[in-house]
Parts: sequence; C-alpha cells; structure tokens
Amino acid sequence: MKAVAFYFALPFIYLVSILPFPLLYGFSEFVRFFLYHVFGYRRKVVMENLRNSFPEKTPAELKKIESDFYRYLCDLMLETFKTLTVSPSTMLKHCYITPQCKTIFEELYAQKQNSIIVMGHLGNWEWAGNAFGLSLKNKLFVIYHPLANPYFNNLIVKMRYRFGNGLIPMRDVMRQMLVNRSIAGHATAFIADQTPQPERAYWMNFLNQDTPVFLGTEKFAQKLALPIVYVSIKRIKRGEYALDAEMLIEDPTKFSEGQITEIHTKRLEKDIVENPAIWLWSHRRWKHKRQQPTS
Repeated sequence: MKAVAFYFALPFIYLVSILPFPLLYGFSEFVRFFLYHVFGYRRKVVMENLRNSFPEKTPAELKKIESDFYRYLCDLMLETFKTLTVSPSTMLKHCYITPQCKTIFEELYAQKQNSIIVMGHLGNWEWAGNAFGLSLKNKLFVIYHPLANPYFNNLIVKMRYRFGNGLIPMRDVMRQMLVNRSIAGHATAFIADQTPQPERAYWMNFLNQDTPVFLGTEKFAQKLALPIVYVSIKRIKRGEYALDAEMLIEDPTKFSEGQITEIHTKRLEKDIVENPAIWLWSHRRWKHKRQQPTS
C-alpha cells in the first residue's frame, strides 16, 4: 500500500514542482480553502496552541494568526515540492543568506572550525538548507527523522541532496558526527523544537507553557566542543525568505546542564513572537505533561 500511495502521488508532486510561482501560490490558496475551511485540518490543535501561547491576545488577533498560519502551511508544502525541479539561480532568488550569516560561516570555514546550527520549524527550513548549500563552502549536514513510508522518505532525501547537503538519521547522530570531524569547517543542523519523550526531556517555560525540550543540541556541542550558531529564517514576503544567523555560544564547555538549551529555545521563542504565523502550530508540541515525582 505504501508503494501504491507513493506512485499515485508522484506525478502530482512533480506537476506541482514545475508550476510557475504565481500558479503555485494560486494553487496554494485552493488547497488552503479545503484544508482550513472544508476539512478543518487540526484547527482545534492550532487554536489551542495559539491560545495557550498568547493568552494576552484577543480572539480576533488569534483568528488572524490562525488564518495566516494555514496560508503559510500550504505554501510551505508546495514550496517543498518545488525543490525537486527548481534551478539553483531561481532558488537563490527566493531564499538567500544575509551578509551577517555569510560572514559568520565564512569565518568558521577559514578557521577550519566545525559548528552546530540550531534552528526551529520556522519559515521554510527546506529552502534554507538549499540556500546554505548553494551559497557557502561549509558542508551542511542536517539531522532528520526518516519517514515511515520508505518511498516518500527516499524522495525527501533526494530533494535534500540536490544542492550538496548531507543527511544524518537521528539514530546515527553521534557516530556520524565523529566520522564527519575530518570535514573541516562543516556545520551540523539541529531542528530543536521537536517533542521528546518527557522522561528524557529538559523542562522549561516556552511560549508561556511548561515544555519538554531536547538536550541533544547542548550535549553534542559540549561533547565535541563545537560553537553553536543560531539560524533564523525570515519571511520577507510570500515566496521570499532570508537566512540570518548569529553566533550564540562560542564555547559550550563553559555552561552547565540546561543553560544552552534555555538560551537557544528562548532565542527561537523571540522569533516566533515576532512572526507567529510562520511557525508549525499544527504540531502537537505540548502533548506530554511533566511527570510529578511520587512520594
């Protein structure tokens, strides 16, 4: 059944990928109408997340963010398909890196210094990886969760390899990072706003809620003594993104447990608050609750 679903969807995916951008976004509006108004895809989850994250906002303000989010979500899905066929020059017209971002990674490359990138599901992270691979000499490795459907997983892998980036399955992170140490100046990207199991998590306040957070970024940075660069994806307008960066932690070995995680999570929170519509609100980010100690 997995193969049937994949080969049934594949011609449609490629058709979407070759649409001119005006038609792509016109089709996105069509998809949004059905996803948002007809099927109500995860609307309860989205609004609950928004209410809990922004208790100070009015119902009208929350409704506006919700509506804008579904437009962004549909754009994101179709923009990801676009990666299959878009040319490098066109890609860089729609997603580019800022001078500050370029300077940071050029200096790391010149020093042959490997680094860790930390970011969230904000903006178009797929296009951000493309822009990085096309614009910088630093080899980029992205940590990812393989999909359950191997056919769709292979398609995603193909898209992410197109512009020279590498992939590391979550289960192989430490082993692969040790292997990659010989690639001078490379960066490993952690998308750190996913949901860990509560017993393995670091708990902190994030978007006004008690939230479990992965300690992986912090732990790998400390074990390998790698600086941490926070990468932010700004949406300039529809179909145009800018990749910005800041050196967040130069020496992670000087921090105690939880401090680095607090710093990069709060930095992501700042970006979300500034532009809430382009974060992944449909994710069940707060499905786990902190386990209370038994007496």
